[in-house]
Amino acid sequence: MKQYSKVVLAYSGGLDTSVLLHWLKANGVAEVICVAADLGQIKDRASLEKKAKMSGAAKLHVLDLKETFLRDYAFAALRAGAKYEGVYLLGTATARPLIAEKLVEIAHLEEASVICHGCTGKGNDQVRFELMINALDPSLEVLAPWRFWEIRSRSQEIDYAELHGIPLDVSREDDYSKDENLWHLSHEGLDLESTENEADLDRMLEWSVPPWQAESEPAYVSITFERGYPVAVDDETFDPVSLVSTLNVLGSRHAIGIDDIVENRLVGMKSRGVYENPAGTILYKAHQYLESVTLDRDTYHYKQKLALDYASLVYNGQWMSTLKQALDAFVDKTQEQVSGTVRLKLYRGNVLPAGISSPYSLYSAGYATFEEDDVYQQSDATGFIHLYGLPIRIQAKMRQRNGL
Repeated sequence: MKQYSKVVLAYSGGLDTSVLLHWLKANGVAEVICVAADLGQIKDRASLEKKAKMSGAAKLHVLDLKETFLRDYAFAALRAGAKYEGVYLLGTATARPLIAEKLVEIAHLEEASVICHGCTGKGNDQVRFELMINALDPSLEVLAPWRFWEIRSRSQEIDYAELHGIPLDVSREDDYSKDENLWHLSHEGLDLESTENEADLDRMLEWSVPPWQAESEPAYVSITFERGYPVAVDDETFDPVSLVSTLNVLGSRHAIGIDDIVENRLVGMKSRGVYENPAGTILYKAHQYLESVTLDRDTYHYKQKLALDYASLVYNGQWMSTLKQALDAFVDKTQEQVSGTVRLKLYRGNVLPAGISSPYSLYSAGYATFEEDDVYQQSDATGFIHLYGLPIRIQAKMRQRNGL
């Protein structure tokens, strides 16, 4: 590795970045400036600062990004209805562009020309970080030691840490690769690397209880949205952090949002992870139910199609792409009347609708009723079907003429 005088390091205090910080100093970097983005996972700031300094950091910037992350990133995906491959709520994918943006800001502040991250060469996060850095300042150099250093596995990282006296909060037996923020907690590695193994939820879960340990009685909760943004729980207005925190606690008691997923990584391989998304799952369900009554049919169907594209763009690190920004404009338009309150019933991993109200509801009981009404002429359906089916009848007659 060539010599660097100053490097800005994306730092979490976990296994990867703790080893990386020591390794950078051991390989001649004079000044390592650490940046820790608090997205809800930092429980003890003082301990994190102490650990960084003991490991050789010249400075540690701890940035409180919780509200920005939820409002501008996680809620953006929520309003889009974006789920990667129809399941993954993008908890890591929405966090990385924000962290990368702050890494660039700190690099400018500290007059550093190099940003270092601890992402492996197999993962998606390397792409998410670097595309965002490239978009904001292509002159910055990115250092990714996992692509060239002598360490080849998490086991070897633990060996390195033990050899050099780096304090760890993990053990070899329970060393899942994890990512945590207010929106989700993910678990990868160890026994999950075989798709033949059942996930040991009793041992693995940290936020939620498994369904068989959930509360025996269902719970009801009401979520209020304004223009697609969640703003209140049970008629009490909350800021984004308090709202998500409240729903995380409630959902966890009822085993909401536990997903065991095999997903297709951008780099080409499949990977398996177990995700805990209690608040996110509740909010996605509530938002979906509200859209079902406030969006017209064509917009609703088209938005469902674009949600897959939106999710892929975010998953693949294209947060700053022109297409992603254009889809944001589309989403903003669709959310103008997505306001109202959704009541949900939570029970042993299930989220069920228990009532939807909105001043912009397009649902009309007068038209939909199975009883007698004075607004819909059922005889009109004859002409409608005659014209709607005209292409099918013409095609059928052609087949008859040609014996097809």
